[in-house]
Amino acid sequence: MAVGILSCLRVLSLISLVILVLDQPCRVFGSSRERHFGFINHDSNGVDTAPPAGMCASTVAVHGYKCQEFEVRTDDGYILSVQRIPEGRVGGGGQNRQPVLLQHGVLVDGATWLLNPPEQSLAMILADNGFDVWISNIRGTRYSRRHVTLDPNDSEFWNWTWDDLVAHDLPAVIDFIFKQTGQKTHYVGHSMGTLIALASFSEGRQVDKVKSAVLLSPIAYLSHMTTALGDVAARAFVGEITKIFGLAEFNPKGGPVSNLLKFLCAQPGVDCYDLMSALTGKNCCLNASTVELFLNDEPQSTSTKNLVHLAQTVRDGILSKYDYGSDYNLAHYGEAKPPKYNLTNIPRDFPLFLSYGGQDALSDGKDVETLLDALKLHDVNKLTVQYIKNYAHADFIMGITAKDLVYNQIVSFFRNHG
Repeated sequence: MAVGILSCLRVLSLISLVILVLDQPCRVFGSSRERHFGFINHDSNGVDTAPPAGMCASTVAVHGYKCQEFEVRTDDGYILSVQRIPEGRVGGGGQNRQPVLLQHGVLVDGATWLLNPPEQSLAMILADNGFDVWISNIRGTRYSRRHVTLDPNDSEFWNWTWDDLVAHDLPAVIDFIFKQTGQKTHYVGHSMGTLIALASFSEGRQVDKVKSAVLLSPIAYLSHMTTALGDVAARAFVGEITKIFGLAEFNPKGGPVSNLLKFLCAQPGVDCYDLMSALTGKNCCLNASTVELFLNDEPQSTSTKNLVHLAQTVRDGILSKYDYGSDYNLAHYGEAKPPKYNLTNIPRDFPLFLSYGGQDALSDGKDVETLLDALKLHDVNKLTVQYIKNYAHADFIMGITAKDLVYNQIVSFFRNHG
């Protein structure tokens, strides 16, 4: 029993490390609230009902951009923070600026799109090129730690996986944007942000409200991660760790997890001196000051159950819903094995842009090839694939050369499919 517990703990820890720098949402039920930078909404009693000044004040308005803060409620009660940069610094673009949604990955939040100077950050570049930019923050991240009835200290608050992001968060934000703008949105996802989009599109979700999708460092399959940690995790057994580990919230900066990571980093053959390079691959083009900004607030919490689900994806080499075990699967899904997400169901005429790097240890080229094989019947005029030999995982969102190599191509892609 002790060996089994140690094995499970080891796998969870390795997966958390592997994903640590990875990535680093409805129908609107009830009302949403908006906060323009500098203006606060109040309820009938004059009480401030908006969240405290967040990304708009700290990372957007300081650069001279208009910025709006929204709250979006999912149909299962989570209250998500969403930011909007409606126009560039010089305005223009008219009243019908095409919306674009930026979706971050796991253990980070939407601020990862805003770490570089405006001329190097995708969010500002899109705004300056005439797009209406929206940034989402999934449940559990620092600006989205609220629920209509649950508290983050409640274990039930953390009872979710990326299946729930597919079913609840992503629909909530996309429907909200559609209601606000009356337009379909373009989509940009990085890492787990690509995973939830692909899973969603495969089930026919949101394709009626999304014009096209850009997938940066796409992860749908994870069996060929090239880090030693990832290799061990991919081959190891993953049990129901939420019960064994006793943590519903996986907080990398909390005591139990922090101590566990320190323990792992002290093991023979595990070198955590340069953790980002060790896990994401050798990023070619990061600015040291940007990495410092990144590490000020990241990594952030996710649910332990979510990491278990990602570990299952590594282990099984398939894309499926959360595996509760055969008995519980029967109760939950009506079948012994969890249903698969069939990526061949993605509409063949849906415009897709995939960009991946030759040095990426997480979105490995072999796994991307497996993804592309699932898309082999896609309309060739609707599928754009970009390979950047010297790019690793973080270069796509923080690289100082990303504007010239990737972002300008994204702008052209959106204009061609506008």
